[in-house]
Amino acid sequence: MSTEHSFYLKLSCPDRPGIVHAVSGFLFNLGANILDSAQFGDSHTGKFFMRVHFQQVGGGPGIDVLRTLFGTLADEFDMSWELHDASVKPRVVIMVSKIGHCLNDLLFRYRTGQLPIEIPAIVSNHKNFYHLATSYDIPFHHLPLMNATPEGKAAQEARMLEIIEQHQTDLVVLARYMQILSADLCEKLAGRAINIHHSLLPSFKGAKLYYQAFDHGVKLIGATAHYVTSDLDEGPIIEQEVERVDHNMTPEQLAAIGRNVECVTLARTVKWHVEHRIVLNGHKTVVFR
Repeated sequence: MSTEHSFYLKLSCPDRPGIVHAVSGFLFNLGANILDSAQFGDSHTGKFFMRVHFQQVGGGPGIDVLRTLFGTLADEFDMSWELHDASVKPRVVIMVSKIGHCLNDLLFRYRTGQLPIEIPAIVSNHKNFYHLATSYDIPFHHLPLMNATPEGKAAQEARMLEIIEQHQTDLVVLARYMQILSADLCEKLAGRAINIHHSLLPSFKGAKLYYQAFDHGVKLIGATAHYVTSDLDEGPIIEQEVERVDHNMTPEQLAAIGRNVECVTLARTVKWHVEHRIVLNGHKTVVFR
C-alpha cells in the first residue's frame, strides 16, 4: 500500500482574517503536503471559498479521522465543507432520452480515462441506447412514463430514485434527458444533478430549433450546464460555451456545432464536479478550474 495518499478539501464560510493560515496550519501539523490550493473571497456576499488538494506523506490518519479532526476547525470558522478521498472515483448515473451525443461522449471519455468516474447505471425513458450501454457493460434501466398522470410520474420517479440510491450515486447527469423532474426529486438531488441545454432558449422552442436559428440569422451557438433545481433550466450555472457561426452554414451544420458544444460543456462540467472544484454560492457557483 502506498504511503502517499491525497484528498480534496473544499469549503465556504463567512470571510474573515486567518482562514488560509488556519487551514494550511492544520495540514502542516498533520505532516500533509499541499499539492494545489485556490481561494476566493466574494465581496458581494462576504463569503470565502477554498479548495485544497493535499497529500499525506509517509502515512497518516484515514479520512474518517481527518474529518473528525477538521470538524473542530470548521466549527470555529462556521464552515460548510467536504473532504474527499482522491483515490475514490465518484459514481455517476447518466440519464438520457432519444438524443445520444452527450451520452456517447461521456461514455467514451469514461472508457479512455478522461473522466475519473464510475458509471453504475444508465437510465432512460426510451430503449434507443440499450445496445450502446451494453457495449460498455453498463446496466441499462428502461423507465418509460406509462401514463401522463401525476401518479404515473410519481411511480416512474420513485423507481428512478431507487436506482440512484441503490448504486450509492454521487452525481446524476441529465445527458439530454427530456423529461422535467418533479420539485420533490429536484430537492432530493440538490447539488448532485447536472443538466445541459442549448443556448437557443428561450428565443426558439419546439421542433427544428436549428432551422429556426438559421432563419433568424443566429451568429452564436452555445450551451449551458447547470445544477438541477425545480426552476426549469434556471439552476446555478457551472459552465457555458459558445461558438461563432455565420451565413455560410446550413441548419445541419449549426446542429452539428450545437451538439459538439453541448458535449464539451457537459464533459468539462462533470469533470469539475467529480474533482470537487465547484462550490455553491447562493444561486451561483464558484469554480476552481
